[in-house]
Amino acid sequence: MTIYVDVVLIENLIMNYIILLATGLILKTKLKHLRLIIASLLGAIYSIVAYINFLEIYSNFFLKILLSVIIVYIAFNPQTMKKMWKSLLIFYLTSFVFGGAAFALIYIIRPQDILMKNGLFLGTYPLKTVILAAIVAFIVIITAFTIVKTKVTKKDMFCNIEIKLNGKILKTKALIDSGNMLKEPITNTPVVVIERSLLYEYLPKEILNHLDDIIGGDLEKIPEEIRNQYISRLKLIPFSSLGKQNGMLIGIKPEYLKIIKEEQEIKKENVILGIYNKSLTKKGEYRALMGMGFI
Repeated sequence: MTIYVDVVLIENLIMNYIILLATGLILKTKLKHLRLIIASLLGAIYSIVAYINFLEIYSNFFLKILLSVIIVYIAFNPQTMKKMWKSLLIFYLTSFVFGGAAFALIYIIRPQDILMKNGLFLGTYPLKTVILAAIVAFIVIITAFTIVKTKVTKKDMFCNIEIKLNGKILKTKALIDSGNMLKEPITNTPVVVIERSLLYEYLPKEILNHLDDIIGGDLEKIPEEIRNQYISRLKLIPFSSLGKQNGMLIGIKPEYLKIIKEEQEIKKENVILGIYNKSLTKKGEYRALMGMGFI
């Protein structure tokens, strides 16, 4: 069986690029395709050197680990050790899944053309077979990680949020509730429920102390100046919950809401704060409630 070096280079370049692309998508990092190509080319060149096997050192385990670190660093440029190890772990997991899926497809299509040398799978199968195998493996990897990520753990149930309201910044912890689909009925704007006690530095106490009166249409207890400034900004949000089928919340639109989860930040401007009179928990584990749609 005749193996051409240029074919080995192209095959490994394509496979490495798709593995790195899938890794980047799983990490949700900003991808630069030139960096991915350079990292993929480095891996492809190593494959050729390992295939030729003119130096024993190229089959060394620690050299392979070092090469993986360099490839990941070139491809994703992680800025901290935590990001580096996370990127490296996802890279290895993706590589294992990719290798298994790709080899299985090539084995099914053209098993007679597979050769193994120096730990590398090679063959005379057409390049289109490699590309097809890469695409199938890519779909398998992305689908698998998507399914895993949708299984919300206890840690994933909480996130930190930052709210800008009347020019001031409020920070607190929120529970991500899959059952919370609360929206303001007229504009269909999603609602984050937040405890009233957090808002006294951000909204007039005359508003916060008379929420039930405002819901009932009684504005006599609200000073005229505050009434003119705020009443037009307030929203009525109907809700249903256990023990209260026809509840009503007062809502107000902040300048923005920023969701901070692990190393990601999601900024939302089209959101309404639903002001809740009581505490959401007895121990104060979280003080806001938001739906899955926000993340």
